[in-house]
Amino acid sequence: MKATSAQIVLLPGDGIGPEVIREGRAVLETVAARFGHTFTFASHAIGGVAIDSTLNPLPRATLAACERADAILLGAVGGPAWDDPRAKVRPEQGLLGLRKALGLYANLRPVRVHPALAESSPLKPERIAGVDLVFVRELTGGIYFGWPRLREDTGERRRAVDTLEYTDDEIRRVVRLAFKLARTRRGKLTSVDKANVLESSRLWREIVNELAPQFPDVRVEHQLVDSCAMRLLTAAPDFDVVVTDNMFCDILTDEAAALAGSLGLLPSASLGDGTRGLYEPIHGSAPDLAGKDAANPIGTILSAALLLRHSLGLVEEALAVERAVDDVIATGAGTADMQPGERLTTGQLGERIRDAIVLPVRRAVI
Repeated sequence: MKATSAQIVLLPGDGIGPEVIREGRAVLETVAARFGHTFTFASHAIGGVAIDSTLNPLPRATLAACERADAILLGAVGGPAWDDPRAKVRPEQGLLGLRKALGLYANLRPVRVHPALAESSPLKPERIAGVDLVFVRELTGGIYFGWPRLREDTGERRRAVDTLEYTDDEIRRVVRLAFKLARTRRGKLTSVDKANVLESSRLWREIVNELAPQFPDVRVEHQLVDSCAMRLLTAAPDFDVVVTDNMFCDILTDEAAALAGSLGLLPSASLGDGTRGLYEPIHGSAPDLAGKDAANPIGTILSAALLLRHSLGLVEEALAVERAVDDVIATGAGTADMQPGERLTTGQLGERIRDAIVLPVRRAVI
């Protein structure tokens, strides 16, 4: 096995971010120590804590460090202290700006239901048996970035405008990535849009249809976002790879967290055309849990596994981390959100997972 050296930037952020990043870093350090790699870490501010210290949710020093790094692991941003909807500077702008600056246009969000957690889901076990899907979210376009974007108060009425905009190039690159991913899995791609209403969705569907002949081994279906939301709760095992726009996927993946049993279990990888990626759990900053050693670190630990795979090319090491998570979950241990048989703190669950990391392991993953 060839030794790898890598520079990894840590962005703990707000709320429970520092606590889950602590466990993600410890897992990466365990992998490096056991398998002969050298990882160096540097922590930088983003989000609310960065606003407090620099008045900027994405300080120049943070962006510069991320541009030099081999990979970035992020905790969460936001919280009540910065939650004024009238504020011109908000924590989320740091994350959106970072994705845009690094050209990270595709967000992979895998959702897999562990048999031991079937009872944690609000759905009947037979509804979620065998769920193993991946969302591919377009990250740098759509309504979060469209222009014009404004709010005005004429005295007689208040008015707000957000613009949903996509170009064919923005759609094509993320859909192509989704096709390639589907080719490595079960060969099915579901494209989600609102083409019965939105012009941007009609363009989205056109681009998917234009690309489909280049991937004859992938079955394509189009799904309206509202009916997709229903099918996630009634026929989730039918999905393989789901590709959709920025806002639709943001919403659908929070819904899909109910399948897995907890939002704290789900990781994500934000990727572009290079190997540098941004990895983060899909949960928020959960300020009510901050400082209590009660947050679920699994989403962050599995994000670290995606980091090993996609940015560093360490597939066996990524598999080792994922298997360790599976093995610990199978024992019935977990944090409170998992409704476990054995309730652990954030630190205890992280330690249990680190102790379970071994090589070699082999199984198919995204």
